[in-house]
Amino acid sequence: MSESISDAAPLYTLSPLTRFSDRAADYAKYRPGYPSEAIDVILQGLETSQVIVADIGAGTGISSRLLAQRGVQVIAIEPNAAMREMAESHQLMEFRDGTAEVTHLPSNFVDVVTCFQAFHWFNPEPSLQEFYRILKKPTGRLALVWNERDRQDSFTAEYSELLRQASSNHPAESRFKSVEPLFINPYFVNIQQYEFTYKQELDLPGLIGRALSVSYIPNEELAKQQLMASLKHLYYQSCNERGIVQLKYCTSVYIAEPKLS
Repeated sequence: MSESISDAAPLYTLSPLTRFSDRAADYAKYRPGYPSEAIDVILQGLETSQVIVADIGAGTGISSRLLAQRGVQVIAIEPNAAMREMAESHQLMEFRDGTAEVTHLPSNFVDVVTCFQAFHWFNPEPSLQEFYRILKKPTGRLALVWNERDRQDSFTAEYSELLRQASSNHPAESRFKSVEPLFINPYFVNIQQYEFTYKQELDLPGLIGRALSVSYIPNEELAKQQLMASLKHLYYQSCNERGIVQLKYCTSVYIAEPKLS
């Protein structure tokens, strides 16, 4: 695929079902969590012991565990077997093979559909239609969540620039939060947006592992070595007396209700 075609192509055409297979271990170990306030607003007003959540594109279960720890039953939908195998188990969390477009869940079955750091990899129209189908009406809700790197923070901005360069300006770097389809779809209404701050503390192995968990960072040895050298330089310039650096994020949460026919 040429650069020009790749730049124009929707992210869901760039092998989203398999692209994380060789990153699963780093993804499980080094990807950030989400602020507790984000989970609060998603579950606000719900009797958690009665709630079923479908977490779509659940990856290694980072978000699914945060939800399950609140006492809700979580069905984690993830098409990538390598990612499912790296998931840490929880008694209220069940992984199932499926995609955003075809979850294999019954209609009117779940109270909440969540997508953490994943919706930009989905084909939006059929995915939103599927979310609408599986949600209970009228009480169900959809939550789309992204951790966006805070480029106002100098360290996070420098880290982001290293990833942009290493990925040859991959389109996911510039089209990461793809919430626009939610605002023009026929299935969901009453969209509310929330913003929270979040930070991830990392040592040097954690910083390198965090970068290598990104699916569009090249696997070629020379490119990886160059990126690791740049990350080490940035780390030693920036770490505190405990040997820690901080990546800072702005966590965006979009909550919508199913439209009643």
